[in-house]
Amino acid sequence: MDTGTPTEGDLGQQLRELRARAGLSQEDLSHAAGVSVRALADLERGRTRGPQRRTVQALADALGLDPATTAELEQAASLGRPRPSAGCAAPNALALPRDIQDFTARGPALDRLLALTREIDPANPPVVLVSGKPGLGKTSFAVHAAHRLAPHFPDGQFALDLHGMDPVPTTPRDALARLLRAVGVADSAIPAETEDRAGLLRSVIRNRRLLLLLDNAADEEQVRPLLPGTGPSLTIITSRHALAGLASVHRTELGLLRREEAIELLTRIIGLRRVQQEPQAARDIADLCGHLPLALRISGQRLAARPREHLSRLAAQLAQEGRRLDTLQAGGLQVRAAFALSYRQLAPVHRRLLRRAALAAGPDFSPETAALLADLPLAQAARYAEDLVDAGLLQPDAATERYRFHDLLKLFAAEQSAAEDSTDMCDAAQDRAARWMLRRATAAALRFDADHHRNTPDGDPDPASAPADREEARVWLEAERSQWLAALRRAHAAGHHQQVIDAAEAMHWFSDLNQHWEVWVEVFQRGVDAARALGDGQAEAIHLNYLAWSYNVCVYDHHAALMAADAALQVARAIGDELQVGWALGYGAGALDRLGRIGESLDRLREAAACLGTQTSVQGRLGELTVLNTLGTILRRHGRAEEALAIHRRCEAICHAGMPGQPTELMAMYQATAQQQIGNDLAALGRWSEAEPPLRQSLAGFEAAKMRAWSEPARLDLGLVLRRLARYQEARETLLAARTGLGEVNNPREVEVAAEIRELDRLTAGS
Repeated sequence: MDTGTPTEGDLGQQLRELRARAGLSQEDLSHAAGVSVRALADLERGRTRGPQRRTVQALADALGLDPATTAELEQAASLGRPRPSAGCAAPNALALPRDIQDFTARGPALDRLLALTREIDPANPPVVLVSGKPGLGKTSFAVHAAHRLAPHFPDGQFALDLHGMDPVPTTPRDALARLLRAVGVADSAIPAETEDRAGLLRSVIRNRRLLLLLDNAADEEQVRPLLPGTGPSLTIITSRHALAGLASVHRTELGLLRREEAIELLTRIIGLRRVQQEPQAARDIADLCGHLPLALRISGQRLAARPREHLSRLAAQLAQEGRRLDTLQAGGLQVRAAFALSYRQLAPVHRRLLRRAALAAGPDFSPETAALLADLPLAQAARYAEDLVDAGLLQPDAATERYRFHDLLKLFAAEQSAAEDSTDMCDAAQDRAARWMLRRATAAALRFDADHHRNTPDGDPDPASAPADREEARVWLEAERSQWLAALRRAHAAGHHQQVIDAAEAMHWFSDLNQHWEVWVEVFQRGVDAARALGDGQAEAIHLNYLAWSYNVCVYDHHAALMAADAALQVARAIGDELQVGWALGYGAGALDRLGRIGESLDRLREAAACLGTQTSVQGRLGELTVLNTLGTILRRHGRAEEALAIHRRCEAICHAGMPGQPTELMAMYQATAQQQIGNDLAALGRWSEAEPPLRQSLAGFEAAKMRAWSEPARLDLGLVLRRLARYQEARETLLAARTGLGEVNNPREVEVAAEIRELDRLTAGS
């Protein structure tokens, strides 16, 4: 050997120097030799010391070595190979990796594995597939389970990394050779063909109690030849892919840790004392890691390596969304790298869908949104989204055709979008989606317009796929709330003022169904701003009134409500719009009542009723009904129930008479409101048995209209009457249902229910 030849016996050093001399990167040599990058890196670092002869020959060919240098490389490799006795491979050739002592949670999944072990049928040896998104700890779980189960498999436990995320995963042929050596088959006895090797493996292990851990599988074709046919063995496969084509397997899909489990993992890594000293920071770290085991382990190990660092410092770093993925790395562990492995394996169109979907607003998105952002036909986008689910990169909603990212995966996908798509491309994608969403939202909301009672999706961007009726429109508007609200913001920022006004106006009646949504303040404020930008006084007055309503009813900011109502009143009087004057007086009165200014409130309501009573339009009559109902309600609250009852009876008569051209559904809603108030008036007068029927009718009307923000207060009122009628069991059931419903619509009357149930408990004690 001349002086330029690497030192004999050090395979890793020899390989590094020979590769450098040839001017090749690891990726170049991997591609030329057909050896995975990971396997090549393990050889060069000395983690793998005894590669097979054919691997050495492939490397030599790729490096262009002469026979003498090839022989030296083979000699170095042979020194690292195990020395089996009697022609058999060493029994620990595929020994299990070290278990993690701070392994946390996953109890139910472990219990299912233990149950399988106790009930193995040799005719059908169990195969367990552990799958899930990157970073869930699939390998850690499988290794921990294998160590727990080892006593049940005395004939051996073997772990084989299939390198499924490498550019060139392990072939079934090579994997079978390694498994055959591990179970004692001599090299000379290993067949050449994959099918023959698979048959030999099944034959050799059919009577053995073996545990096989096949880690990081690429696809079904890779693992099928490795599975036992019969015998008392257990096979555990881990994969980022769902491997849906594998039949007769027990599937374990790992999910995110619960918050308490996430904190427990952090505690096991850094110690109880540090977590007890900063419990809130520990909770923040768990939440900012998205309860993802890999992210939590990285955070824990960063802290463990810095015993004097405060948890709050790391929490503050993680809170910076733009730096979060940079922070989540410790040594060779990186959340970003774990995601990148899966991303690089995707086809270009799947990558585009993934990164563009990260531009969607809100926690989840529909196939329509993905299609618009990725500029793909809907059917293709839906199919590709399902492929991403199978790859563990998206999570499907169990009840709807929607998808969501893990928080950290969304940050990663957004990074890829910024790196691979130009700013113009991203802007065009978001503009395309926003225009479509705002048109669909406007058309869907108009289904609830009481003035027009739309039966067709006027203006919808795709009438063929538009919601077919009000119920479908409601479901769509609720599911896509984040998307159409983002579209409204984008239209506002772009100066598309008339589109903003049209969308906000369309939402007016729909907002009554979802009074608990705080977004209505933003929606109607943008309507006000757009009207002012256009100099449209009437639209400004209308949307100021809507804004006053939303401040009063949705966020309970009564000072802001009064300011908006007063502004609406000023604009409406300036342009001579008596209809909006009446509404502004009514909304202002509602705010004054809630602020305790009762006299002023009653004065405004009477003025509003007089103003609206002179209107001949249907809108004026509906406004009069609303104002009269409010006037009666305030009178009742202040001890004037007889006056209130007379006013509400008048409202009921107007509803019975009907209004020309108005849908029965609209009048039924106003009638239900009058009936609720009549029931409450009668209750205030102590006429409990008379109060029950109108309250039941009111509840039925609101439920039929699917107006939970209205039905749940009516249910509470009915429960109060039932208690007074001494029908305690029925009252309890009604009040419990009201408590749940009021909580779900964020109604402050939820507080009343607890006191009423306590009173029921007192009344029924000992009975």
